[in-house]
Amino acid sequence: MNQRNASYILPHNPRQYFARVDDKLLTKQICEQAGIPVPHTLAVLERQGDVRRIAGILGDRAEFVVKPTQGSGGRGILVIAGRTAGGWITSAGEEIRQADMQYHLSAILAGLYSLGGRPDRAVIEERLTRHGALAHVTVGGTPDIRVVVYRNVPAMAMVRLPTVASRGRANLHQGAVAAGIDLSSGRTTGGVCRSRIVDTHPDTHQPIAGIVIPGWQELLAASVRLATRLELGYVGIDFVLDENRGPIVLEANARPGLAIQIANRRGLLHRLRAIDSDALPRLFSVSEATGSARHRWRDRHVLGHASAR
Repeated sequence: MNQRNASYILPHNPRQYFARVDDKLLTKQICEQAGIPVPHTLAVLERQGDVRRIAGILGDRAEFVVKPTQGSGGRGILVIAGRTAGGWITSAGEEIRQADMQYHLSAILAGLYSLGGRPDRAVIEERLTRHGALAHVTVGGTPDIRVVVYRNVPAMAMVRLPTVASRGRANLHQGAVAAGIDLSSGRTTGGVCRSRIVDTHPDTHQPIAGIVIPGWQELLAASVRLATRLELGYVGIDFVLDENRGPIVLEANARPGLAIQIANRRGLLHRLRAIDSDALPRLFSVSEATGSARHRWRDRHVLGHASAR
């Protein structure tokens, strides 16, 4: 962790650009300017008066997602999957009354989930339609995919699969499954759950390895375009696969954690060094970074799952 911070985050991520990823609304704006798909924004709540009007703001909408704009680690995110007579049902099957929703929104505005506890805004977004390709290894919620991009080159990727233990969330600390993704093919490799190697999903009992991620090259291209626009040299970019729209950017992180190494069952350092070395030509265009880079790295036994040791 210290080496990641000293050798990669501090030298390659200018502090003045952190706001571009720490504020989800700013990240969305940058994505939209670059033509990168993001979830549609339904409303932004900035004042307690907005919270009191939440019933009118939402109307009869049955599905949506509530997020703090400056949250991290999934804290404060509420996924609503349906309505009840007195409120809503979350994706985990829990009932949320209107008073509960107002309390949660007020907590977001007060900074309960924000970085540094600063006052925040709440954004309400559309709930995306989970892609069927991962439905058999998912319980409750929506899987997400993280790509770590270093110097505008995808270096490593994983998919996080919700479970019963994670209450339908793609949160590894709560018990979601992490599976590495071979960058050259977009195919999942083995899985890890709570630091244990697993070959099948703990709830659906379906194999985790061998799943081809739809729109993989499109997803990698979007990760490179966004990293370029963010002007961050070491960044984690999170996607979901929507059934109708394909890869959608959820957020970006200037301090991506190292759990991606566990998911891939190998270290990240040698890949970062390969990007820095003369062994891999400097790649500037999106097509080079997502096309020829994948083949060059595979040929050099840097990225392929079976040979990257």
